[in-house]
Amino acid sequence: MKGQEWYQADEVAEEYEDKRFSGGGQVIDRREKEAVLDALSPVEDRRVLEIACGTGRFTVMLADRGAEIVGMDISDAMLGEAREKARAADLMDHLEFTRGDAARLPFPDDHFDAVFAMRFFHLADTPASFLSEMCRVSRDRVFFDTFRRYSARSLYNWLLPMGSRLYSETEVERLLSGAGLRLERAAHDFRLPFGFYRELPGNVAEAIWRADTAVGRTPLGPPLASVSYWDARVL
Repeated sequence: MKGQEWYQADEVAEEYEDKRFSGGGQVIDRREKEAVLDALSPVEDRRVLEIACGTGRFTVMLADRGAEIVGMDISDAMLGEAREKARAADLMDHLEFTRGDAARLPFPDDHFDAVFAMRFFHLADTPASFLSEMCRVSRDRVFFDTFRRYSARSLYNWLLPMGSRLYSETEVERLLSGAGLRLERAAHDFRLPFGFYRELPGNVAEAIWRADTAVGRTPLGPPLASVSYWDARVL
């Protein structure tokens, strides 16, 4: 798993959200939360598992909307930050955080109504095994995002210390089929690099985000899209 040791460092966990989702990064956070809610809602009283929950930004959001949710991550430091967020929101009685390996999920078959992972598959060294495990423990829905090959992301990738695994649509469709999943819906966003947005003040990022979104709605948008969201059903 790329970056495994890096994500487990205390100082990384403590600064993770401030560096990535403050200022201009808020527009990214908002779009990703919108994508999760579009795929999983309604979540009230549904049993949900989040893989690689990190600092709990999605876990806490869904618990607040009534989900019975478990957030799992391999990093104790990230889980510590997630628990603090849940305590601050007075939601500790409505969710659970656990440390675990996504390649060997510690849950029985069909245990959850839905399983999802955000910002995970770009680090995956064996995506087929991870997706198969997500399918195994879900009785209904699996949702995840990927960074797309043949997009601006492929150029930006050269600048990243860890790089990212990039996926073509054909590869994702093959992974879904191999895991026993049927693609229900896919969304593809034309996006400038996320690192670019994080360096901008919020008001400037908002203006550029609107232009970015407008390009995504043109015929050029889907072929050049850099981020994809995959909503699949268990067969």
